[in-house]
Amino acid sequence: MINNEINERIKILAKELKLPYTIRNLAEEINEANLENKSYDSFLCEILEREYELRKENGRKSRIRLAKFPYKRYIEDLILEDLPEDARNKVKIFSTLEFINTGQNIILAGNPGTGKSHMAIGLGIKACNAGYKVLFTTIPLLVNELKECRSNKTLRAFEKNFERYDLIIADELGYISFDKEASELLFTYLSLRAGRKSTIITTNLSFERWDEIFKDPVMTAAMIDRLTHKSYIVNMNGNSYRLKETKRWLLEQ
Repeated sequence: MINNEINERIKILAKELKLPYTIRNLAEEINEANLENKSYDSFLCEILEREYELRKENGRKSRIRLAKFPYKRYIEDLILEDLPEDARNKVKIFSTLEFINTGQNIILAGNPGTGKSHMAIGLGIKACNAGYKVLFTTIPLLVNELKECRSNKTLRAFEKNFERYDLIIADELGYISFDKEASELLFTYLSLRAGRKSTIITTNLSFERWDEIFKDPVMTAAMIDRLTHKSYIVNMNGNSYRLKETKRWLLEQ
């Protein structure tokens, strides 16, 4: 039998303590406990376990939402035989997420359509599911944000936030070139993470062509040196993964 006065008091306390499962399911849980003659400690343990699972699931969803992925791709959905050989050999290693624990970078370099973004997003979502804080951005978007912060004198706040991410995915390096200011900002803020926090970079250009983006050969050499130190460099040149996906989809129609 439910004591309505106590029930309402528990709901008020649960609201103050931010226990949404208890607020929504208290009456049902009490009825079940009475029917099954559960002990007080069993009842308390079970309801707290459900609160914990709900909080964990909400945290996982929140991390994925805040990571700002443009779409969802899962590492488990990659068709290995369609990937370039170097990627096939390293997917299993990357899937352990150990590279995040050791602060190592991954650079996925190769021609368009070979699965670079799918792999990067898949690893990012896997990291979110494992409890890591992740941010997805594109290099052009990052540069624009850095310029805006410099103009608004908020670079220090940006830096503090930027360093908090366990993993940053910076997509599309090589699609546009940058002026001197943009190159310096990008070099500075990507360098801040080198050796401490992980960054995944996707690029359609080989390192020999990075000076086409940054214009300054000295800065280009320094950027490559910082980003590649103790990093995984994956050769993603090959036939279009995207085209293979499209052909497979058409056959299924």
